[in-house]
Amino acid sequence: MKTELFISWRYLMTKRKEKFISLISIISILGVAIGVMALIVVIAVMTGFDRDLRDKIVGNYSHITVSSYNGMDNVEYASLVKKISANPHVRAESPYVQGQVLIKEGDKFLAVLLKGIEPEKEVRVSNIEKYLVKGNIKALDSDNTVIIGKELAAFLGLHLGSNLIAYSPLGKEYKLKIAGIFSSGMYDYDLNLTFVNLKTGQEMLGLGDKISFIAVKLDNIYTAEKVKREIARILSFDYGLKTWMEANANFFAALKLEKLTMFIILTLIILVASFNIVSTLIVMVVEKTKDIGILKAMGMASGNIKKVFTYQGLIIGGWGVFLGTFGGVTLCALLKKYQFIKLPQDIYYIDRLPVYIEIWPDIFLIVLAAMVITLVSTIYPARKAAQLKPIEALRYE
Repeated sequence: MKTELFISWRYLMTKRKEKFISLISIISILGVAIGVMALIVVIAVMTGFDRDLRDKIVGNYSHITVSSYNGMDNVEYASLVKKISANPHVRAESPYVQGQVLIKEGDKFLAVLLKGIEPEKEVRVSNIEKYLVKGNIKALDSDNTVIIGKELAAFLGLHLGSNLIAYSPLGKEYKLKIAGIFSSGMYDYDLNLTFVNLKTGQEMLGLGDKISFIAVKLDNIYTAEKVKREIARILSFDYGLKTWMEANANFFAALKLEKLTMFIILTLIILVASFNIVSTLIVMVVEKTKDIGILKAMGMASGNIKKVFTYQGLIIGGWGVFLGTFGGVTLCALLKKYQFIKLPQDIYYIDRLPVYIEIWPDIFLIVLAAMVITLVSTIYPARKAAQLKPIEALRYE
């Protein structure tokens, strides 16, 4: 063991009259540990929310959407599918149309998004079948049937088998029978999204036999941007392509900003704890003035004295970071397994805290930030100790 490190350890483990120094060292360690633990738990919960919401969004929409400005007929659609499916990352495609319609139930009116789909193809690109809590996706094979969200059903007082009136953008009235009710866990989707079969959707939106969009599912959602560029190169400028990230860019940007803000705010806890390390080292320098003088008189260089107190601060910070990381990861694991913190589902539409621990970059950056703050906190006390002159250090001893 290096001499400087050995001396640092002995100073921290001091006994007899300097027990006060050990006490404030423990307080400093606990301060850093609490800050690191709080930061890990909060970031893990926010990452969990991010992933949970992303999964729900991707579950409702495709990874890539190909749109036509003028609509596609059956021949054009078949040609596009052939080109798109040639990409090795593409797993499935599904045609659909969508537009706003007005629905009525009693004296209640609500504008919703109507999506016309081919049920057997749609289940391969979205999770609509998994989200169904009542009814069957195959029921959409019949004309004038509709699948609505759980929140819309509750708002209008509808149930499986009920009828509702829908008004198309062309002003025509349609009587639709509820063939299914889905719950995606996202309030906006469950209130504002409805599904009919492709033929009914085309008729209601006045599109004839044309298709507006092609939903594309990939083998990896994170390759969406790359695949989009590859597909764009083989398609003409008559088509627009949008990834799931672009379709929800503002939403994910807000989540990212919120996570960064929480990281900065909670890092201040570690910064406050670092002042305990500064005070511990300053007290240590004062208490060990005689020892510093003796070490310098014996020939120890100022740089080595500086290392003694730098190592001392790093030991305190290192123990704090280790205990905080262990405590934070353990608490996250307990939250994930036992789910002892419940959320009101009517507000958050999720009944538990979604916890997800990411070693990179979350844990790594938290540990790095804590150690950097600890290192910076040692600079002033270590420098003051190194500046002591042997004669002045021993004069009043």
